[in-house]
Amino acid sequence: MIRDANSIPNGSRLEADVCVVGGGPAGIALALALADEGHSVLLLESGQLQEHAPTQDLYEGEVADEQLHSPPGKYRQRRLGGSSAIWGGRCMPFDPIDFETRAHIPHSGWPLSYGDLLPWYPRANALAEAGRFLYDANEALPEAGPMIAGFDSTRVLTNGLERFSCPTHFGSRYAKRLALAPTLEVLLGANCTSLQLQPDGQAVRELQVRTLQGTQFFVAARHTVLATGGLETARLLLASRDVAPQGVGNQHDVVGRYYMCHIAGNVGTLTVHGPTRNVRHGYEISPEGIYCRRRLSIAAGEQKRLGLANAVARLHFPRITDPAHRSGVLSGLFLARKMISYEYSKRLKDGAPPSAGIYARHLLNVVADPLDTTAFLAHWLAKRTLAGRKFPSVILRNRSNRFSLEVHGEQMPQAHSRVTLADSTDALGMPRLKVDWRYSRADIDSVGASLDVMAEEFERSGKARFDYNRHTLEEDLMRFGAYGGHHIGTARMGVDARSSVVNADCQVHSVRNLFVAGSAVFPTSSQANPTLTLIAMSLRLGDFLSRQLRAERSPLQMKEAA
Repeated sequence: MIRDANSIPNGSRLEADVCVVGGGPAGIALALALADEGHSVLLLESGQLQEHAPTQDLYEGEVADEQLHSPPGKYRQRRLGGSSAIWGGRCMPFDPIDFETRAHIPHSGWPLSYGDLLPWYPRANALAEAGRFLYDANEALPEAGPMIAGFDSTRVLTNGLERFSCPTHFGSRYAKRLALAPTLEVLLGANCTSLQLQPDGQAVRELQVRTLQGTQFFVAARHTVLATGGLETARLLLASRDVAPQGVGNQHDVVGRYYMCHIAGNVGTLTVHGPTRNVRHGYEISPEGIYCRRRLSIAAGEQKRLGLANAVARLHFPRITDPAHRSGVLSGLFLARKMISYEYSKRLKDGAPPSAGIYARHLLNVVADPLDTTAFLAHWLAKRTLAGRKFPSVILRNRSNRFSLEVHGEQMPQAHSRVTLADSTDALGMPRLKVDWRYSRADIDSVGASLDVMAEEFERSGKARFDYNRHTLEEDLMRFGAYGGHHIGTARMGVDARSSVVNADCQVHSVRNLFVAGSAVFPTSSQANPTLTLIAMSLRLGDFLSRQLRAERSPLQMKEAA
């Protein structure tokens, strides 16, 4: 059942086996998994089925430096389905090395292994509608040739694959399943404003829930799961101070710290020798109809030997804002940037406002390149705008075998990159967030060292050449600051309560019936977008909670039977 929280009588106290706070991919995956096992689940979602401006405003907050991090209200959607409403659909699992303790990555090491999470990845892949769980191009695309013909290296791998969801908006895609599940109730417009603990602070007594229309009620559940995203999870924990003055789970001042995104940008020039048919730089379609794309990565052994953070690179087109590329398609995107959503238009606003001369040169590119521009528009209309499974992004015809490398790298966790509570409050009286995201010189140097390995291997093979300016690398990677909506690490997982917030089962160390689902618990960020892994983690948590609930019922059932 799905209903509006304003239908709940004021002052009521609702009960459930599990209360899931947040209806994004993590919360929906968890709620459905628990309901499928017959447990009673209450899913609290702040938003509605569609975007609602007053609700979205609850996400607004402060940033220490807007050049480094977008305002907190950007890149997030406060509605059923969460930010999957604006998700690009890129899926790939984390790598085994990401879970290991690496001496060269401070604060690394998960309390679980890749093998512990592996059983949940295929189900996560299915929920994300990304096809089979196959991320090796040799297996997933058996008929296709190599990424770069003749290039073979044990240091730089080219068989890694990204698979793309529709992209799937979890709210609209799974609304019917949520509505029909007999033991599941979804309340829209339900804002959890406080976690109220037992007097000893060791368990959640109830949740305070409020609506923007003034209704207030409470929820008492056997177990509570926060699935509100990397930023909002920290906000709710820090703002719940009735029993724990420093915030729930924050005895050691860890909540909100170690905040990570990804290090990303377009770098250098890769020139591939030989005919253009030697390069597969765009999207390929798997046998089951899924868009897939290759990428370059550094082998795990090389990462360990050289002390590198994990990173990947994709073959990409030149910088869109520079009309020297002479592409009518890219110039058309630049000229239409005000019509493009914030998530993508941000990267079309590069440096100082463009001059009239820059506009003129972009316009000339469009006029001088009518065939490619027209073909692109027709393709975009058919394969993106009108398609159910959308073509993932702009890909240009390879005319010259010259590309930039689009880097997507792991950020090293550091305690002073953090989110805290601001002095201002929202319409519900909750403190807003202040985001102080920081990167380190080590992040930049690691990407540079990875690029050096790629350059060496291209040169050694004789198949390509890669050049980049090491002196401008930091500017290239930090031109747009923190990458997108990847909010990671603010309630990190670990075995030591002094340096982490939750344990291997995502349970808050100090609160036995409180759990966190989502990328907030990731101790490190990997090279990968977090969505697929956070869904897999939610499914694993669902299995743990289901077993817990069955164990809790067993003594009662035995007593009743007697």
